[in-house]
Amino acid sequence: MATGAGRAGSGKGCAMTAAPKKKLTTSAMIASIAAEGQETRPAPFGHALVAAAQADDRIVGMTADLGKYTDLHIFREAFPVRYYQMGMAEQLLFGAAAGLAHEGFVPFATTYAVFASRRAYDFIHQTIAEENLPVKIAAALPGLTSGYGPSHQAAEDLALFRAMPNMTVIDPCDALEIEQAVPAMLAHDGPVYMRLLRGRVPVVLEEYGYRFELGKAKVIRDGADVLVISSGLTTMRALEAAAVLDKDRVSVAVLHVPTIKPLDTDTILAEAAKTGRMVVVVENHTVIGGLGEAVAGTLLRNGVAPKFRHIGLPDEFLAAGALPTLHDRYGISTEAIAASIRAWL
Repeated sequence: MATGAGRAGSGKGCAMTAAPKKKLTTSAMIASIAAEGQETRPAPFGHALVAAAQADDRIVGMTADLGKYTDLHIFREAFPVRYYQMGMAEQLLFGAAAGLAHEGFVPFATTYAVFASRRAYDFIHQTIAEENLPVKIAAALPGLTSGYGPSHQAAEDLALFRAMPNMTVIDPCDALEIEQAVPAMLAHDGPVYMRLLRGRVPVVLEEYGYRFELGKAKVIRDGADVLVISSGLTTMRALEAAAVLDKDRVSVAVLHVPTIKPLDTDTILAEAAKTGRMVVVVENHTVIGGLGEAVAGTLLRNGVAPKFRHIGLPDEFLAAGALPTLHDRYGISTEAIAASIRAWL
C-alpha cells in the first residue's frame, strides 16, 4: 500500500474533548481538485453532518483511522460520544455500523473509496445491503483524485456498488451538493454509498441555482450541438470545457447525474432524444461498469440512438503522479475533454 496518502491519527471514541468555538478546516495532505483562485469551502461533509446530527440524535460518525482525511474530525469535535474510531479495520467498521443500525442508529461511516469497494465489499454486501440497513458510506479519494497509484485510486467503485442490490449510489460535483446530499442520505431509508470530495472543495453549482434531489439528473446548462452527461468532479470539468468550446462556436449542454443508482432514465432519455446533438458521457471512473455504460444501456434498451461517445479512465492500473498531469494523461482535464469533443464533431 502506498504510504504517502497516510491514515489519520487514531481518536478514542468517547474520550474526546469538547468542541472548540473555532470552525475547523482539514488537512491539505491530499491534493485538491480546485483550480488556483477558485472558490472553495472547507470540509463540507463534516460540517453538514454536524448540522444534521444537531437535529437527529440517531446519527453516529464512524471511521477506520481516517477521520482527519474524510473530514469526520469535524463531527468528532462536535459529538465526541457519538464518534467511533475503529482503527485500521474496514471490515470491523462496516460490521459494527450494521450492528448500530440494527439498534436504531444511523451510522455515517467513512474511509477511502478503495477500502470500502475492495477491502470491505463482502461485509457491506452481507451485513448492510442484504439487510437493507440505513448505513451511509462516505468514501474519499474516488476515481482519480489521488496521485498515489493503484492502491489508493478507486477507479472501479461505481461499478461495484451499482451491482449491489439495495445500494443507492451518489457522485456529487461540489461542496454545495455534498452539503445538500447529507440530509437527503439521512432521509433515505436504506444504505447509501457517496463518493466524497473532501478538504477544500470547489463551489461550482451555486451560480446555477442548483438543488440536489436524490435520484434526479438536472440540466445545468443547455446547448444545441453536444449533450455532455457527467457526474462528480467531471461535471465541473464539463462546464469548464463547455465554456472553452463556446469560443469555437460549439454549443454544449451539460446534464449532471449525481445519483448513479437509481438512474434518472426519464431525464436522460428526454435529453438524449433531442435531435442534432452528439451525446458524450464524461466520468471519473473506469469505462467499464460506470455512468457511461449505464447511460449506453438505457439508450439502447429504449431505442434512442444518438451519436454516442464516452470519456472515462482506461481499463488499466493507473499511474502515480501529480493530479493535473494524470488528468491530462487520462483525458479528464478540461482541455482534454474539450479536445476530444472537438475531434468528434
